[in-house]
Amino acid sequence: MSGTKTHGGTSPGKMRTVEKQTTKDGSNGNKSASGKKWVQYFALATVPLVLVLGNSMLVPILPDMQAKLNVSDFQSSLVISTFSVAAGLIIPLMGYLSDRFARKKIILGSLALYGVAGIVAGLGALWHSYALLITARAFQGIGAAGTSPIAMALVGDMYKDGEESEALGLIEASNGFGKVLSPIIGSLLAMIVWYAPLFAFPLFCAASFAAMMFFIKEPESKQEPPSIKEYLGNIVKLFKQKGRWLISAFVSGSLGLFILFGVLFRLSDILEKPPYSIEGVAKGGILAIPLLGLVITSYMTGHHIKNNGTLMRRLMVIGLALMAVSLAAAAFFYKNVWVVIGLASLSSVGTGLLLPCLNTLITGAVDRQHRGMITSLYNSLRFLGVAFGPPLFGWLASKSDILLYSVIAGLSLAGLGLVAAFVHPPKQAGDTGG
Repeated sequence: MSGTKTHGGTSPGKMRTVEKQTTKDGSNGNKSASGKKWVQYFALATVPLVLVLGNSMLVPILPDMQAKLNVSDFQSSLVISTFSVAAGLIIPLMGYLSDRFARKKIILGSLALYGVAGIVAGLGALWHSYALLITARAFQGIGAAGTSPIAMALVGDMYKDGEESEALGLIEASNGFGKVLSPIIGSLLAMIVWYAPLFAFPLFCAASFAAMMFFIKEPESKQEPPSIKEYLGNIVKLFKQKGRWLISAFVSGSLGLFILFGVLFRLSDILEKPPYSIEGVAKGGILAIPLLGLVITSYMTGHHIKNNGTLMRRLMVIGLALMAVSLAAAAFFYKNVWVVIGLASLSSVGTGLLLPCLNTLITGAVDRQHRGMITSLYNSLRFLGVAFGPPLFGWLASKSDILLYSVIAGLSLAGLGLVAAFVHPPKQAGDTGG
């Protein structure tokens, strides 16, 4: 990656360089009107927001679900993990399908499945059928696999010359904002009836579906898709050429989310116990403080980095260093939860500096015909990072909070080492429409 222009649609081996594409309304290539561009940005941002709401909004109702359906702790946790595992397994397939066919069609079909399965999950809860509920959650996970990862690839198709970093920063901010809102919304809806979040979620899907349907026009590919054999061969060649920095970027992004949501899980557990005994909406509001750091920083980072590879590298290093220092300090102040919340907020600012830069570099690493697979593999690792964070953090915390924060500070340093050693963007980075 160092010394050569590796972004901007250059493809390995038999990959063909994709000509600069334009949307039917002329919004690509030529700068679109500011108002129309922001409408498109917000339409795209609804997709990761819906992805987050579909899982995190259910966390507050798990105790009630366990009591009402007469299921065990393990069975209630499967409502979350079944969704996550199904999504993680299907994400690469959705990436391939979006490369082969239209991304917008994949996103719309996925949102439809996501919402319909949500209705079925609500009926399972209403009818006290755990089997129906858990089956519907698996189908929701399949639907979720075709949402946010494909939206990231679509951003790479639609925007060039720095606009993609702005859109990706907003998408990352939307992801974090969803995690701020979801437990609060879930707790408020549960005041009506415990399964209300299950029935409310399809409404969010419908809103995102409408926004994507009416406000997004996908660029038309001017080339025939390669055969499956050629496609897979091109992906292999891509990783042979760019694998060191791509894998380093994948791992660093996954570590960022693994650490962020693992820390939030630990804080949630502490706040629920004496002497704090804070639950529901109040706890969600406190945990929103670190997440707001992620939301604001992600948006600002995406807005300012454009295609400036030198700035991206600097911000990634600063972000990971800030995470490492904040988390190392938490090992000394772990007994004071309010200090830890402050340090977690600083760490989340570091994550907000890191992720939009990685998103821009990864999205611009390959041409349109293979972008869906690359962004899907990246998002699959991110998904696994979020899914496995809470149980691993719970296990580490059972040993010692000092051990917990020391380990994740060390992981942040490891991520810093990977970025410093292998991720060297050229001065003009991202997808410049070459």
